[in-house]
Amino acid sequence: MGLLIEHGCPHCGAALQLDETDRIIDCPYCGIKSLLASSDYFRYVLPDKAGDKELIYVPYLRFKGVVYYCTNKALGHRIIDITHRGLDLKGIPDSLGVRPQAMKLRFVTPRLKGTFLRFSLKATDILMKAATLTSPKSGGEEGVLHRAFIGETMSIIYLPMYQERNRLFDGILNRPIATLDRGMEDLAPLTIEKHGDAPEFVSTLCPNCGWKMDGERDSVVLLCKNCNSAWEFIEEKWRRLDFSIGRGDTGPLYIPFWRITASVKGVEIDSFADFVRLTNQPMIVSEERGGKEMDFFCPAFKLRPNLFLNLARQFTILQMDFPGDETFGKKRLFPITLPQAEAIQALKVILASSSVTSKTIFPNLPKINFNVKGVNLLYIPFVEGLNEMIHEDTGMAINKPSLGFGRSM
Repeated sequence: MGLLIEHGCPHCGAALQLDETDRIIDCPYCGIKSLLASSDYFRYVLPDKAGDKELIYVPYLRFKGVVYYCTNKALGHRIIDITHRGLDLKGIPDSLGVRPQAMKLRFVTPRLKGTFLRFSLKATDILMKAATLTSPKSGGEEGVLHRAFIGETMSIIYLPMYQERNRLFDGILNRPIATLDRGMEDLAPLTIEKHGDAPEFVSTLCPNCGWKMDGERDSVVLLCKNCNSAWEFIEEKWRRLDFSIGRGDTGPLYIPFWRITASVKGVEIDSFADFVRLTNQPMIVSEERGGKEMDFFCPAFKLRPNLFLNLARQFTILQMDFPGDETFGKKRLFPITLPQAEAIQALKVILASSSVTSKTIFPNLPKINFNVKGVNLLYIPFVEGLNEMIHEDTGMAINKPSLGFGRSM
């Protein structure tokens, strides 16, 4: 279950309710559309019931996403949804439980008064601890050769507390949860002066022509249909993306994929022929086709793990050409909800998934690296069936409810 966040429109101040996955804020009152961005994590605070008491905010890491793991013989995955305390403080609960899902959160801003405690644990350590839940039943943690966190949503949630005498109280339940031997002196080394920046609201006007860009609430890439350009907000600025649109003749839905041209070091894949040989594909390729640079295909949207891997594997093995154009027009385009950075993180998992046997690729996973040469956003046409979206040339299908489910991940 996702989180709900209450926030005022940055332009007119109207009260808005946002989902955790929302990245585009389209105010129904003033009509201004903005991109919601952060330099690191979004920071939220749970609503308190402590009255006029001076609050102390304790940080928790929130992670929701898919963890893929590879062993010597298999590729597995789990969906993880956790909160975990971000500091060592005796008596503080390890988790927030269901409270973030049951209550409406607010963004942390510099105007929020109170004492903030430092997030002192490493986020990577917390995630790896949670990821041990995905270890195979046999082989244990030592049997895992690689892990990847894909389609993740990560943020920091602050639990409000307050101190009376030598006790620390939960600011929501108004119950004591910890004893402080020296009162606030025990918390002094844990406090911070600055608790992070407020979320940034970025203009969604096209950086090239100034036209209004299109995107849905959970889109991470916006499209300008005036100058036919695609943009992703990376490292605090808009970056233009290369893209192409495959041809479709029957009013299809164009579903986005990241096509990543890369060579592989550690098993030496420089061409499609190398890929076919090292992954033991039961196919014969011509000299011309086999000599082409290797392209990896990754869905540019969130999906259930098994379907995500299936689509990535099949399109990667087929290495199809998709002749088309670079004009959006009035085509039906499915939103892009998986950033290209996460698609690149998925390359090792896609390679492992494509391997027919585990003898060549899997043992080498720890030393495999990818040299990314180019990234292209590719829209592939799928026609609508009764319950599925179908790619006519290959017969590959995507269950319609799965497309909707992925947007809530």
